[in-house]
Amino acid sequence: MEIPSKYNPAKVEGKWYQYWTEKNFFHSEPDGREPYTIVIPPPNVTGVLHMGHMLNNTIQDILVRRARMTGRNACWVPGTDHASIATEAKVVNKLREEGVDKYDLTREEFLEHAWDWTRKHGGIILEQLKKLGASCDWDRTAFTMDETRSESVINVFVDLFDKGLIYRGVRMVNWDPAAKTALSDEEVIYKEVKSKLYYLKYKIDGEDGYVTIATTRPETILGDTAVCVNPADKRFFHLKGKRVLVPLINRSIPIIEDDYVDMEFGTGCLKITPAHDINDYEIGLRHNLPTVDIFNDDGTLSKAAEIFVGEDRFEVREKIVPELEKAGNMARIEDYTNKVGFSERTDVVIEPKLSAQWFLRMEDLVKPALENVMNDTIKFHPSKFKNIYRHWMGNIKDWCISRQLWWGHQIPVYYLPGGDFVCAETAEKALQKAKEKTGNKDLVLTDLTQDEDVLDTWFSSWLWPISVFDGIRHPENDDVNYYYPTSDLVTAPDIIFFWVARMIIAGYEYRQEYPYKNVYFTGMVRDAQRRKMSKSLGNSPDPLDLIAKYGADGVRVGMLLCSPAGGDLLFDESLPQQGAGFVTKIWNAFRLVKNWEVSEEKEQPEHSKLAVEWFKNKLNEVVSTLDSQFSQFRISEALMTVYTTVRDEFSGWLLEIVKPPYQQPVDAKTFREVVDIFDQLLRLMHPFMPFVTEEIWQLLKERKEGESIMISQMPVAEGYDAVSLAAFENVKEAISGIRNIRKEKNIPNKDALELKIQQGDKGYEEGFAPVLKKLGNLTSLDLVSEEVKGAASFRVKSTNFYIPLDGFIDVEEELKKLEEELGYTKGFLNSVMKKLNNERFVNNAPDAVVAKEKAKQADAEAKIKVLEERIAGLK
Repeated sequence: MEIPSKYNPAKVEGKWYQYWTEKNFFHSEPDGREPYTIVIPPPNVTGVLHMGHMLNNTIQDILVRRARMTGRNACWVPGTDHASIATEAKVVNKLREEGVDKYDLTREEFLEHAWDWTRKHGGIILEQLKKLGASCDWDRTAFTMDETRSESVINVFVDLFDKGLIYRGVRMVNWDPAAKTALSDEEVIYKEVKSKLYYLKYKIDGEDGYVTIATTRPETILGDTAVCVNPADKRFFHLKGKRVLVPLINRSIPIIEDDYVDMEFGTGCLKITPAHDINDYEIGLRHNLPTVDIFNDDGTLSKAAEIFVGEDRFEVREKIVPELEKAGNMARIEDYTNKVGFSERTDVVIEPKLSAQWFLRMEDLVKPALENVMNDTIKFHPSKFKNIYRHWMGNIKDWCISRQLWWGHQIPVYYLPGGDFVCAETAEKALQKAKEKTGNKDLVLTDLTQDEDVLDTWFSSWLWPISVFDGIRHPENDDVNYYYPTSDLVTAPDIIFFWVARMIIAGYEYRQEYPYKNVYFTGMVRDAQRRKMSKSLGNSPDPLDLIAKYGADGVRVGMLLCSPAGGDLLFDESLPQQGAGFVTKIWNAFRLVKNWEVSEEKEQPEHSKLAVEWFKNKLNEVVSTLDSQFSQFRISEALMTVYTTVRDEFSGWLLEIVKPPYQQPVDAKTFREVVDIFDQLLRLMHPFMPFVTEEIWQLLKERKEGESIMISQMPVAEGYDAVSLAAFENVKEAISGIRNIRKEKNIPNKDALELKIQQGDKGYEEGFAPVLKKLGNLTSLDLVSEEVKGAASFRVKSTNFYIPLDGFIDVEEELKKLEEELGYTKGFLNSVMKKLNNERFVNNAPDAVVAKEKAKQADAEAKIKVLEERIAGLK
């Protein structure tokens, strides 16, 4: 058949992905083999493929394809996350564009819109992953709000509630005014912000005089219920028992004393706003202060603020400053830089807010999860992330698991008239529990009202490795008993707390076992200026555009070329370009081999026999190296091992040695052996580059229907002869020496040379002489006992190699050139020695400068010696 001169990814990729899916190669069912399981970090159902997904899923696919080829039953479970805040925000915006307010709809009507959105957008990112070559078991695709996962989440809530681990309490929470929901501490991103520090004067009630406080949030004075000083601060002894007036509204509040106040910071007087600051809240509890909540859920001021009611908090900040100045309460304003918390999802400034929320007690739950990471039962790659994990787990707070949203798993708590409540999986079960709790058998379903809140998105995804195998509802089913615990998790370190830690906690609580054995942390994909790639910066290429331009294999290789575990990837478009270049290199090697004419009569030359033996030995070393690299999750290094083996050892050396002379056939034995070697190399490359390897593998030999490289056996490491491999490196060095002389002397490769060898104890490998002869294009190869006069020379280890130049160069011209170079080098050395013989220079110049001059001296002296030897050899 005619082999195209150029590899066309667009034609190849769709063809083979369809073939793999039609043959059901990605699907896994429990059997007698060792399982290898990966669960995908479920992307947001609203999401589209970005560069981080590309890196993460390429690594997962490499691991799962390699596992499949090493005989394990590989199962990669895909799926998506319902992403409560992000999805609800998108649906709310869509409705707003249509002139519909969320609160004009019933909950059920809103959820219909949310499900429509999910059905329309939910599969986009999974379809895009197929373009990358992801070999997921699509039959097992899960969604965190499908029936199995939803029931699992509700069952877990009820179980933890019944164990006394879930409770409801009024606490200070992080409030997102845009999404109108509480957030966990991990969902708050702190950014450095340039703001102002306002010094405000509070009049002492009933007498002349003021106390001055400093705040970055003047609008919150409307919620003040005290001013606090340190009891040891002598400056304020006279204020004990007195009261001050809140500016503008003249509310009389007490001056209290508490050790919390830092006497050295600010004015030493602290305004206390218990409803809107976590530390103030704690002080308020200690001193029985009232709380005045001045903010509505959307960040506007409430009636409790008394003034600016209904106006946005930041507009009020602008308006209140001139009012304070007019009233004589503004002492001064300074520029100030501080850290402000922003919502991870909506990027608005979060508001500390007292709110009734549901919490999960974490203190005891975390213990096995912490212990089993620290003792390496679960291994982190790289291990540096253990320290971050330990710090967080050791300082963990109870998890705020409720969110004030409609899209998500509605909390399974049902309220009775009068405020009492029960917790149950369904309304019917809740009714039964309510009857038992109250003794009122006349209760009906309409007497119960379900909690309006939904659960934090992470409360579903923390069950992911168990729930994808239905292990919560049916803990003894065949799938979960076979596939759990999973093998490896590939994820980004920024969700180590959100997801990784919580999955480990859930694993020990519900399976008494870890959820995975290894966690591989990818780095962040950044641009060449080390900026995080984002749409807003416009520095993130569209992954699908890259695939269209460079092919999926080229992009996969490019993403991994500089992606160490846990280290950021500095992405540049030259990387997929390099990956595509490597694909072309492989394709050209394939065309070269397949276009050889093959002769069954021709004997195998000795150089080909030796080259094949060497490469088989080399291949065993490479397979052993790859096994080690994969066991240590050095995946980028593993790619580089394959890359250099194919580019240098196979294409650069083996094919050059066995390649038949121009327009002559190759012997059948060599051809078959090279094809077998190529087959083995394609298998090693396949996890990294699935499409081009499948295309070449199918064309390399006659294949049966249903065969595929992806279900073929990965080469197994056998013993290799390190001494023989080292010997071949000497041969390579000798060949490079010959080629350098040809280049220096302008001797064409077609012109045969003689080689004289003055053998030392190392450097000449007689057993590989036929290879040396072939690649050096040598007519003869002779051992000599003395230096060969008039010959060009080079050295390998302790052996000298000479190439007589008679007939190849003009001796007089060569001598003239060498003597000119010798004269220049001696002059250069002389100028260097003038500096080094100057005591003032040596004593006063920096050590590094003196060392540099001495290095120049040594280089010049070595070059002079070589030039003098060459000149002597030509005379």
